[in-house]
Amino acid sequence: MSLASRLIVPVLLACGAFSAGCGGQRGDIRLGLAGPFAEPRGRSMRLAAELAVREINAAGGLRGRSLELVVLDDRADAVRAVSVARQLSDDPSVVAVIGHLTSGATLAASAVYNMGLHPVPMISPSASSPLLSGAGPYTFRICPTDRAHGTRLAQWAVDRLHAQRVAILFLNDEYGRGVRGVFAQQFTGRGGRLVADDPYLDELPSFEPYLERIRRRGGTDALLIAGTRPGAERILEALRTVGLRPAVLAGDGVAGIEATGLLAEGAFVSAAYLPDQPGQANAEFVRTYRAAYNGQEPDHRGAGAYDIVHLLARAIRAVGPDRAKLRDYLAGVGSATAAYDGVTGRIAFDAQGDVPGKKVVIGVARGGRLVSAEDRP
Repeated sequence: MSLASRLIVPVLLACGAFSAGCGGQRGDIRLGLAGPFAEPRGRSMRLAAELAVREINAAGGLRGRSLELVVLDDRADAVRAVSVARQLSDDPSVVAVIGHLTSGATLAASAVYNMGLHPVPMISPSASSPLLSGAGPYTFRICPTDRAHGTRLAQWAVDRLHAQRVAILFLNDEYGRGVRGVFAQQFTGRGGRLVADDPYLDELPSFEPYLERIRRRGGTDALLIAGTRPGAERILEALRTVGLRPAVLAGDGVAGIEATGLLAEGAFVSAAYLPDQPGQANAEFVRTYRAAYNGQEPDHRGAGAYDIVHLLARAIRAVGPDRAKLRDYLAGVGSATAAYDGVTGRIAFDAQGDVPGKKVVIGVARGGRLVSAEDRP
């Protein structure tokens, strides 16, 4: 079993905590990797991070040392995420963290990473809540916010679908409320009408009452699903049962739903990354990922994690495996130092730890894949 693929339990070293001998001069250089890895949505994030680590080590490592991942599962739970963050923060061999995946977990963990005498730089590949902007000097992310996703979906509904009536079903959590709020504001601001606007939890016994009420109100031109894949799959199944056939829009939280085939066929999904987006670096990444993982394709979480590992490797080469120096280097990416051109696009951080230059695109589910819809009629 490779170092990049095994689970490691962080342990406080016996010598002086965060001393030169413990923290950065001997042994492997360690990066924390935190997310819901027992769930399908965490799979690509972990696999892509492991792929990046293998590439770096095959090329000679960093400063003559190997790179290693400390992998901890936060179960996409805020309380668990705090515990994970404490373990990673307290391990002096961990110099930075890739994660967390969900907004709620990242917001909770960010408070830990930014506190104490030895805070830890963390970069999320996919936590999109606007509340994360400026959460702390050690908090970064490489994805657009919910505001960008909600705005792009509303533009698509009006400009490409010519929808006048839209129904919204949103997961009642930080992510769902964020996408829903911006979409509703943008869509109604352009003259659209909301025929339904309902929160839900994934444990809801049935979505049919929601959809039946929409049908009785005369139907809808489009349905926005602002949630995650499990709930979205059940909503699509219920649409068939009720007999509604609206255009379906969804935020990036449903990533992977295209694998359900005909169930999701034709659904439009907002994304910060698509496997078929242009660029030689991305084409090579997708080719390598497919070869390594039996033809699977990376999602935005995986592509983001891959970029983060390579960005952190660039930073470590420049300033060494020191938490404070790495944080300062990251804060200057795109200003004090060159932006990082990764497979997800250009990464340049602003003063809030965000990447305002990252754009949201629309993909469409076709034949079990999510492909770009931007240039399609």
